[in-house]
Amino acid sequence: MTQSPDQYLSTRGHAANETFADALLRGIAPDGGLYMPTAWPTLSSLKQTKDADYSVIAREVLTPFVGDSLPEGAVERAVAHLVKGFDHPLVTPLVELESGLFVLELFRGPTAAFKDLAMQLVASLSDEALEASGETLTLLTATSGDTGAAAVRAFAGKKRIKLIVLHPLDRVSPIQRKQMTTVEADNVLNLAVRGDFDDCQRLVKQLLADETLRERGRLSSVNSINWGRLAGQIPYYVSATLQLGQAAHFVVPTGNFGDAFAGIAARKMGLPVAGMTAAVNQNDALARAINEGVYDRRPAVESASVSMDVQAPSNFERLVFEASGRDAAQTRKLFEDFAANGTVTLPDDLCQALTAETRAVSVDEATTAAEIGHAYQAWGRVVCPHTAVALHAARKMDRNGAPVVALSTAHPSKFGGYVESVLGIAPEPAPVIAALGDKPERLSVIDSDYASARDAVGSF
Repeated sequence: MTQSPDQYLSTRGHAANETFADALLRGIAPDGGLYMPTAWPTLSSLKQTKDADYSVIAREVLTPFVGDSLPEGAVERAVAHLVKGFDHPLVTPLVELESGLFVLELFRGPTAAFKDLAMQLVASLSDEALEASGETLTLLTATSGDTGAAAVRAFAGKKRIKLIVLHPLDRVSPIQRKQMTTVEADNVLNLAVRGDFDDCQRLVKQLLADETLRERGRLSSVNSINWGRLAGQIPYYVSATLQLGQAAHFVVPTGNFGDAFAGIAARKMGLPVAGMTAAVNQNDALARAINEGVYDRRPAVESASVSMDVQAPSNFERLVFEASGRDAAQTRKLFEDFAANGTVTLPDDLCQALTAETRAVSVDEATTAAEIGHAYQAWGRVVCPHTAVALHAARKMDRNGAPVVALSTAHPSKFGGYVESVLGIAPEPAPVIAALGDKPERLSVIDSDYASARDAVGSF
């Protein structure tokens, strides 16, 4: 098959190529791999302007990935719906904190977190695909907080879609939990798993691979394992670069590595990027893999930056696939060994290729708290703990003359209790958070074994 950005292959090489619509609605490839475009499109027509329209940027980025697999005008309609839900004309405004240091505000959408940017697009595009085919879809997602909230907001009430959200019991912030569990929609099931995020993610992958569940209809995921989710995150890197007017070094607070890989994808498409740094919290499996060459799964430890409490980031597989020269055999063996043994040693040539794609740093809990204090004292800015992780990494790095952009991924009031414990003042609540009030919550608690998850999903 001819290589094209609207055709998708598996990172593990044992699945047939698919269109964008099929990759979107399936989520994960039948061989357990993740979908990737067979070729990267090229950004060509965007002008260097600080007033770049986000709608134009998103259409430019997404259209080549979609091709003709969705009804005509689907991308335009999805983008128009997206921008209406954000409270700033630039959608993702860039704010200068000090000379050469910026934050990219990604939290101005309907759940006050960066996940809204891709989730709203995926919901609209999935709707278009299902209306065209007449099918129904069951969506599964594992969340450490913000993905679930954004998914519930985006998919609640959809007639052709059921949404099942798995989150780790008592390991998301109270606000994140309420954003998932207070939405009254019969097509949404919230499952609280006795375990950590990696348990939730493992269960989702096992459910997606269960062909008996697929006999009931299409089954997919809206985690960043879904290419549609990841593609929807590329436009804000383009927007930031156009607002800045030059190449930047991006520092990305990351858990599952989807947000960071979207930046790498933007660079593959020709966006000038001075560098990429993935900033993780004390759950540092990604940083150890990139810096030390050993990918080793350990139990996730609860942190203030709960959305980053991940020790087996799914999108590391996409990074390995790309860095290895798209070697599906090597990628497949590495991740099958990791699944079986919980640890793999990366070859030296792969390690060098990974570090050429991105740096990685780990920021501990004490430093995260100190950075929240610094942001308030130095700039009068209240930030969430995830943003603080990125800001610390950004401030301590050698900038080499390039401006540095730290991604600000959530409104601080989503983590108001922790921020108040650091600063002594409560952050002003985002309007969407203030509106939660004392609504009743709906969720079911399950164990972290596959039988429990399958029973809950099968009865929904």
